[in-house]
Amino acid sequence: MMMRNRIAAVSYLNTIPFIYGIECAGADLHADLLLSPPRSCASALRNNEADIALVPVAAVPSFPDIRVVTPFCIGASRSVRTVVLVSQEPLERIETVYLDSHSLTSVRLVRILAARHWRIAPRWRELDDFSVLDAPAPRTGYLIIGDKVFEHEARFPYRYDLADAWREMTGLPFVFAVWVARNGVPSETTDALARSLEYGVRRIDEAIVRYGYGHKSYAHEYLTRNIDFVFDERKRRAMELYWAEGRRLDPPNLPG
Repeated sequence: MMMRNRIAAVSYLNTIPFIYGIECAGADLHADLLLSPPRSCASALRNNEADIALVPVAAVPSFPDIRVVTPFCIGASRSVRTVVLVSQEPLERIETVYLDSHSLTSVRLVRILAARHWRIAPRWRELDDFSVLDAPAPRTGYLIIGDKVFEHEARFPYRYDLADAWREMTGLPFVFAVWVARNGVPSETTDALARSLEYGVRRIDEAIVRYGYGHKSYAHEYLTRNIDFVFDERKRRAMELYWAEGRRLDPPNLPG
């Protein structure tokens, strides 16, 4: 019996072209899909629940036995829109920031930007009750990611797009997640994955309709202007710089 490939991917609007490609053109993949928030994709790989995953870039260095595969990613060369710091007040008045923990990459990114770009030092708290966004506290910022941004962004007069801020600081685009595979996954499988992803990225409007976003006025513009799916050399440089900045922020423990 042919073995099934276990593929973990993110369950947000920004991945539906990938999901569409895997489901509609991935016959050679023989794939079982696991859809979850970004942080859980890394957990699925770590817990041996997936062989291939769309992994947040913050998690990639923690795996000794994976490789980045396919020329596709979740990236942004301009405003990403769905990774934002929102507040009722400007940055310089923010004293506390609540962090949406669904994405470790975005949590680390906002901390890098606070220290290196915005020059602020707020208290950091976990955002585990999203109902607080309906009645935001004074002098408080909220890092929110994913589809929930569309529901809440209009309530906040101050919105700081993290991809914009990163580009202002570095001159580079940002990459939020990349496709990785365990070292034992054959190249024939990763090649089939790349073909499936390309199929989906070329058919964004079909994916929008298939997954129930046809009535969402923002879906086409978001997937064609805010999200950049191509993992090129500039994004690879951005990813490596992000890793370096992350090590400066949270130095590895040294023996002794």
